[in-house]
Amino acid sequence: MLRRLYRGFVAALALALWLCSACLAAQEPANLEFGAEALLSGLWTPAELAGSDADRVIGPVGEPDASTPALASTAQSPPARQATPQAMQGAIRRVEPQTPSSPLAQARKPVAITFDLCERANNVAGYNNQIINLLRAAGAKATFFAGGKWMRSHPEAALQLMADPRFELGNHAWTHGNLALMTRSEIETQLHLTEVQYANLRAELTRRAEAKGLGAELARVPQTMPLIRLPYGRSSELALNTLAELGYVVIQWDVEGERDEGRQTADTLAQTALAQVRPGSIILLHANAVPEKSFAILQRLLPALLRQGYEPVTVSELLRLGRPQAVRQGYFTIPGDNLQYDAIFPGKGTLKPDPARPFTTVPVP
Repeated sequence: MLRRLYRGFVAALALALWLCSACLAAQEPANLEFGAEALLSGLWTPAELAGSDADRVIGPVGEPDASTPALASTAQSPPARQATPQAMQGAIRRVEPQTPSSPLAQARKPVAITFDLCERANNVAGYNNQIINLLRAAGAKATFFAGGKWMRSHPEAALQLMADPRFELGNHAWTHGNLALMTRSEIETQLHLTEVQYANLRAELTRRAEAKGLGAELARVPQTMPLIRLPYGRSSELALNTLAELGYVVIQWDVEGERDEGRQTADTLAQTALAQVRPGSIILLHANAVPEKSFAILQRLLPALLRQGYEPVTVSELLRLGRPQAVRQGYFTIPGDNLQYDAIFPGKGTLKPDPARPFTTVPVP
């Protein structure tokens, strides 16, 4: 009995220490106190932050871009991390909030709204500036899982997301590779290249901030991306074990906001998502220019969440508020519902398959 209690105490202590480490503690500002947005207001005008229709332009399927980033001379090499504690391993679908003693804390209903920023080797996926504007106007926190190639294709947008104290960025693989189909070496490459691109952008953010006398504000911007979302939601034991050894926390979702987007209205999708949300939920949406209804869904879902007393938090904050609920098989809504993507997307998930897909040179509405 004492031995079991001791083992439980050691596991809890290890988890607490890991959460307090730079892996996650630096990810989430405690609040938006005065001056927290100094980087945003100091480096970009309101018009630049608002963006334009051009942000939502998506590019055609073409020849795969095989180029990869080299670490800039001014960038710091992505730091090594400790292995992920056992309690944080697997694909986390939601967090079961702890029951605090404070009545005020008991009334808290945290929820993490998350957005993928996907991009494969043969397309440019766009950036839905309308979504970010809506989040900022509402003062809502969010987590973005950004592909490395997407960050390279949209550097200004990525820099703004990094500098915004409401938001945090997680890894979404270099070219949206299907990690369930990849070798350990291929998995490591997809993650490492994304970290290199992030490090290069952080170096550029540092250069701009120091030129404006805002160097001290860089302490808010993490050195690395310890959260990851599985492209296609696909996992394998090899992938999950590799990610844990590399110190990543795999974040999935329990509410799929855009399910059957092509056949459902934005009203129906928002109502469906709202009915599924509970305290500790993680909501999946996208901030690319596709899916096309993501902004309209968020327009309806976010105010409804706020009316019902939900508090949008980043994933890192949510992890500190309770116990992760994880599985060993990644999926969208039910196990096995994403296996089809293995055959649909060639190049182990890194390529868009259909040149006839209606990519446009005008903004998505």
